[in-house]
Amino acid sequence: MTCQTFTPPVRNGLLARIGDAMQRHQKAIRGIQWVVVLFYIVLVAVPAFLPLPDHSRHILNNLTLFAQFLFWGIWWPFVLLSMVLVGRMWCGIFCPEGTLSEWASRHGRGGAIPRWMRWGGWPFIAFVLTTIYGQMVSVYQYPKATLLILGGSTVAAILVGYLYGRNRRVWCRYLCPVNGVFGLLAKLAPLHYRTDEAIWVANRSQWRGVHTANCPTLLPLHALDNASPCHMCGRCSGYRDAIGLAARVPGAEVVTSDPQHATLGEFLLITFGLGGIAVGAFHWSASPWFVTLKQQLALWLIDHDGLWVLQQHAPWWLFTNYPQQNDVFNLLDGGLLLAYITLTGLLLGVVQFLFLGMSARLLGGPWRPRLFHLAYALIPLVGAGVFLGLSAVTVSMLRAELLSITWASPLRALVLGGTTAWSLWLLWSIVHRHLSATARALAAFAVGCGAIAVVAWAWYLLFWGWS
Repeated sequence: MTCQTFTPPVRNGLLARIGDAMQRHQKAIRGIQWVVVLFYIVLVAVPAFLPLPDHSRHILNNLTLFAQFLFWGIWWPFVLLSMVLVGRMWCGIFCPEGTLSEWASRHGRGGAIPRWMRWGGWPFIAFVLTTIYGQMVSVYQYPKATLLILGGSTVAAILVGYLYGRNRRVWCRYLCPVNGVFGLLAKLAPLHYRTDEAIWVANRSQWRGVHTANCPTLLPLHALDNASPCHMCGRCSGYRDAIGLAARVPGAEVVTSDPQHATLGEFLLITFGLGGIAVGAFHWSASPWFVTLKQQLALWLIDHDGLWVLQQHAPWWLFTNYPQQNDVFNLLDGGLLLAYITLTGLLLGVVQFLFLGMSARLLGGPWRPRLFHLAYALIPLVGAGVFLGLSAVTVSMLRAELLSITWASPLRALVLGGTTAWSLWLLWSIVHRHLSATARALAAFAVGCGAIAVVAWAWYLLFWGWS
């Protein structure tokens, strides 16, 4: 892309210059991307072919433990945090799947994107399936499970890239299992690329004949303002002198979004996904309810000639099966795990739906758009819950290294309390946008607080209530 050197006053500032620098140094960014790809392949693939470490091994003297700590203890929790701090810059600059999918698209068939792929429910479905399956095979603990899930996702990304689009990231836009989660968290970010539509139109004639900036996620550049789908790659910065990196109030997109743009898929992902299924996935291994129910069912099966259920095991790629580690799921373990996560997700999701639904009714007006918009207020809290759940791997591995982790509980309390307060503030801001400060607005806010309270309570149980 050829870019003019003139920068109008609206794009003056450090952030705009950083965005333009990213546009000019795309070759260096591609080099960084391929370094990350190589690092990713080593981290995910190599440990799967090594023997599992025994209890005498440590993070610094065993590649498998080092990769587990780096990948699940550092990489993924802080990728989530980066979405809140700088938007989806991870996706645009560092993500190995995005790099490989775009590379395959550059050399692939370039087919049209099928209609079924554009369905808005895929982010929710993909998140739920990968979350549950990850628990079935103990993805955080065993490298073969990591290779199966993440390696399978990477192969699918390459295949989709080869089949559809040209120089595009079709997989990232529509089918990536964490696309929906990243998109929701990016709504909170204080940075975004935005288009000044007046300058865009005014400069149309000057830029006639200049190739359009390549947006790998197929966004309409003339109206760029939403950080949720933008991968912050910088390729469009400076185009028509109208697009630039800019600052905004954290969470502003959540409040100011047109309620008509909030979708059912996002609502399901927030409430039944992040606020439900994800909670169950982190809960089950620590839940005294799970243990009690398992013991009672085991006794019942023994009394009713169902001992085979306790003795029958599945392959490692279906349910955890590592006898050398004394870690084997029988059919009762696996079936109860699926039931616990699913029922937890349904119960928490329904409760959130009821609270938010009553709040939306109190606001008056179109009910569904306001329901979906109110759910945005939960994004800081449900995102923090998943971050804390993943960081539990970090804490447990540091504890195994006999390191002091007295800071963990206060830090968790700070994160959970801070994001709960942020969600409450966003809820009030959304309510106030739809209805001025009246008794009905206060009632709608008070009822909506119930959804926030139930999610905060669920994470409190995991970290303090059951300890």
